Amino acid sequence: MKNVSSVFWYTLIICAVIVTWGAVSPNHLQTVTSNVTTYISEAFGWYYLLIIMLLLASCIYLIFSRFGKIKLGKDDDKPDFNLSTWFAMLFSAGMGMGLVFWTTAEPISHAFKSPPGAATGSNEAIRQSLQYSFFHWGIHAWAVYGVVALVLAYFKFRKDLPGLISATLIPIFGEKSMQGWPGKVIDTLAIFATVVGVASTLGFGSAQINGGLAYLFDTPNNFGMQLLILTVATVLFIISAWSGIGKGIKYLSNINMGLGFALLLLLFIVGPTIYILNMFTTTLGSYLANFFDMSFRLSPLNEKGRTWIDNWTIFYWAWWISWAPFVGIFIARISKGRTIKEFMLGVLIVPALVCFIFFAVFGVSALNIEQNGIDAISNYSLETTTFGVLQHYPLGQLMSLITIVVIAIFFITSADSATFVLGMLSTSGSINPANSVKIIWGLTMSAMAAIIVYFGGTQGLQNMLIIAALPFSIVMLLMGGSFYKSAKKEVVKEPRRRNRKRKKQAEQSEQSI
Repeated sequence: MKNVSSVFWYTLIICAVIVTWGAVSPNHLQTVTSNVTTYISEAFGWYYLLIIMLLLASCIYLIFSRFGKIKLGKDDDKPDFNLSTWFAMLFSAGMGMGLVFWTTAEPISHAFKSPPGAATGSNEAIRQSLQYSFFHWGIHAWAVYGVVALVLAYFKFRKDLPGLISATLIPIFGEKSMQGWPGKVIDTLAIFATVVGVASTLGFGSAQINGGLAYLFDTPNNFGMQLLILTVATVLFIISAWSGIGKGIKYLSNINMGLGFALLLLLFIVGPTIYILNMFTTTLGSYLANFFDMSFRLSPLNEKGRTWIDNWTIFYWAWWISWAPFVGIFIARISKGRTIKEFMLGVLIVPALVCFIFFAVFGVSALNIEQNGIDAISNYSLETTTFGVLQHYPLGQLMSLITIVVIAIFFITSADSATFVLGMLSTSGSINPANSVKIIWGLTMSAMAAIIVYFGGTQGLQNMLIIAALPFSIVMLLMGGSFYKSAKKEVVKEPRRRNRKRKKQAEQSEQSI
């Protein structure tokens, strides 16, 4: 195929091997990857906490530093998308369908299944449940995405380098090295992480949509139905991918943001409104007050506490890192023309605040039901938790239908975004990859998702992401160093350029006199 690089074939072969391994011996795949994942969590937990805080500190520094005025593009470039569309696309690509379910499932788990540091079902556990949900889905996650996206956008649009992870490291290792096998290894790792991560989400999403339909309409809840859902969704996101990033993802993201906020507002009105407002305010305060304590918490003397941290915080941090190539490249693509300050403020603050609001409305509505003994929401499966909550409020049937539509659109936009990113990575950084390449990646992700669904959501493939996150975290540090090395030259030259301009203007003024 025209313009396809060798990493395209390398990654396809790796995906085929992993899928075959999972199809032939899923238990063995799960055992091996689970053991490696457990070791990484135990041995490198401290490293994950430190690197995430380092990335967050870097983002905040860039907002207030002299680098903030640098534009992600040429000095006269304008943003491709207006602010509202940009925020909608950021949110759809960065969180997607996972947010719809974890907004109810995570607070319920922290409060009534496995509290982070309080008695199960206690007032303290309920308070902490929302606090740690804010923590896991807040600015820490967006700092990971922000750093990768910033560096990619800077080198692509300002320095005219290919839109590849490897290209961002040229200032450190040189062009020859990054065009050779070291660069191909880095890009292959990024493509593999994206394929497996999105495939896992698609498989998970098809099971969730099936669970919602079965809960509402008593449709069959089995592999055949999930495969049908996956097939229909594949056709839809391929059509969206074919129409291009300026049409398909743009329109779907705007529609979904509208539906998502309509659902949010409806539940806020019919749900425990005052309780939601009180919990949101209190939890926001607790989140800020305990920000550093949560950020560095490892519980080295508390085995139970450490297990919870490994299962939740360390897992989330590794998960965000593993998704960084996918989300980072997509955010970079839609952020051309914005200054670094504007970019960082938008990426860190707005999506995180939206996540907080969603968790407050959906999470508190779920907690309210279990607290008052109306229903044991904690006993529901993940696929039906949100629907189980909505049925206890007025207009529950309508809200459940809207939820299914929102999930379906998130499903399509996530896959659509991923096909673009994969196409870009496998065509030497082209910002307009061929439709044929995007379709091949779409079918590959769907095939892998089908395997995941068939084996009941095998954890082996998801564990692959956690394993891939460790080496990629080192790549992220190198990306940050490479950006600083290059951008520093710009900010040093800028005062000199301004001084020369002032001197020239002064000379012209004297001559005119």
